[in-house]
Amino acid sequence: MRNVAIVGAGKIGSTIADMLVDSGDYRVIVFDRAPERLAELNRRDGVEGVMIDIGAPGVLEEALRGQFAVMSAAPFHLTGRIAEAAVAAGVHYLDLTEDVASTRHVKDLARQARTALIPQCGLAPGFITIIANDMAKGFDTLHDVRMRVGALPQFPSNALNYNLTWSTDGVINEYCEPCEAIVNGVAREMPPLEEREEFSIDGILYEAFNTSGGLGTLCETLQGKVRNLNYRTIRYPGHAAIMKALLQDLRLAERRDVLKDILENALPSTLQDVVIVFVTVTGLKKGRLVQETYANKLYGREVGGSFHSAIQVTTAAGITAVLDLLSDGALPGRGLVRQEDITLAAFLGNRFGRAYAMA
Repeated sequence: MRNVAIVGAGKIGSTIADMLVDSGDYRVIVFDRAPERLAELNRRDGVEGVMIDIGAPGVLEEALRGQFAVMSAAPFHLTGRIAEAAVAAGVHYLDLTEDVASTRHVKDLARQARTALIPQCGLAPGFITIIANDMAKGFDTLHDVRMRVGALPQFPSNALNYNLTWSTDGVINEYCEPCEAIVNGVAREMPPLEEREEFSIDGILYEAFNTSGGLGTLCETLQGKVRNLNYRTIRYPGHAAIMKALLQDLRLAERRDVLKDILENALPSTLQDVVIVFVTVTGLKKGRLVQETYANKLYGREVGGSFHSAIQVTTAAGITAVLDLLSDGALPGRGLVRQEDITLAAFLGNRFGRAYAMA
């Protein structure tokens, strides 16, 4: 049985803990600074919740001694601190971040690490990267790779057509930071909330627009191999226009704490959500121009005796599947491991990865 630590006892961290404990193969300890969250976790068999200040020198490093791995389910701005502690303690490290700067720091740390550092193990980046890379491998010549993901309420009921289903800090960050892309063969940074498009799935109209971080390391991997590569977040129509007004016209991009307070006090959370994964790859196969599309809708389900939302399940399934593959020796045990290094067959064949199975 493996000892695993989770930093962050929020919606995603608690779902990860439930999945790992249910498997019967992991002992789980969860670190957080919120006593009410830890009290809830401590009522569950097989999970120990411990309150620590991860910012205090040496505290997290000492707490990680004897663990097989640490999984970061904390806000993106803590990613670097947790990765540093993992390297110092000599334990494997996995995270869910979409923050580009944090991932670059993890990549730098991985050069000297004695253990595996695996960033971006969630939904996007994460599973979206694995599926897009797998599809791209089937082409002789790549033209376009378009990746679209959204976590949306099934029953939108406000002007934003949105409910809080994910980290508020994370959503604001991806709406504000530059977006990596490859355009006509050249790696570029694109502005967020731009290049809006509309499309339909099952008769429902959606919009998609640039957001930061969803490509993971795929820009670097496919540089020189693809003409166009981009990632956009899916929302219901009208969302992007309102967010641009808030962030740009009202300049709340410069006052993110204010915007966070507004969103968390105005938008309710919901467990009735749907995760949409939509990937289109175009290129040449045996001299013919071919387009292939992957489209999937995923919904919430019961884990550990309680119902979890679609974004909780898909995000937690991503990182637990990667942990399982690492534990089984199917992934390198040292240095940086990218999501593209994970085969789709191995991911979907994993007991946790099967949460992404097509309906």
